[in-house]
Amino acid sequence: MKPIQVNIKHLRSLKKMSQERLADELNWSRSMVGSYEEGRSEPPIDRLIDLSTYFNIPIDILVKNDLRKATNTSFIEVGNKRVLFPVTVNEDNEDLIEIIPAKASAGYLSGYDDPEYIEQLQKIKLPFLPTGTHRAFPIKGDSMLPVKDGAFIVAKFLDNIADVKSGRTYIILTKDDGLVYKRVYIPENDVTNLLLSSDNRAYEPYLIARENILEIWEFTCCINTQEYDEKELKLSSIMTMFQELKVELEAIKRL
Repeated sequence: MKPIQVNIKHLRSLKKMSQERLADELNWSRSMVGSYEEGRSEPPIDRLIDLSTYFNIPIDILVKNDLRKATNTSFIEVGNKRVLFPVTVNEDNEDLIEIIPAKASAGYLSGYDDPEYIEQLQKIKLPFLPTGTHRAFPIKGDSMLPVKDGAFIVAKFLDNIADVKSGRTYIILTKDDGLVYKRVYIPENDVTNLLLSSDNRAYEPYLIARENILEIWEFTCCINTQEYDEKELKLSSIMTMFQELKVELEAIKRL
């Protein structure tokens, strides 16, 4: 069974359309849709263009990838095309969390929209997470203290950059820098850029164009891989650290 065969049927089902309705939308005959879905014939290039334009999905993805794992939220915008955003589920149809290993994080830029790349990642389930699609990203360096080098940030995928909340932390995939974990601010009177800031003030904040952002993931929780020592766990030490980082925590002050 070829991908284009199952994809036409699956994409039609996602839109809750009959064969006849899809045929009307594409100005085809109903028998033509049935023939393609049943594999009795293959759509020529002009019909592939029709499908690509109607579903707003590139032709190469339509003909090369089995999209049956995709749901309505399983696509992301890249330029003016909707590209497959792979989501893996378990036998109970529950979303699983793909873990991006530290050694493979450099390759995420080239594989983030590749189902084969996502498929080979290790996966876990964390039942306490809110609804949505999550991934776990490795953290390197000390720019986002107290998050330690080697920790993993579990973050929720945002399908609309307009949902970014100023002052929150996000995992961001950019065309030029790959993956970064930063606190994001929305500059006043600037609709083209975001300001990315490290909690460690030794690192300067910088602007990034919204058009260069490929994916953005909102912080959900942190998984540490290093144990905190006794000194780090003392409240006074925590207060000192945040004061040095110029982070004001009203909750701690009230303790």
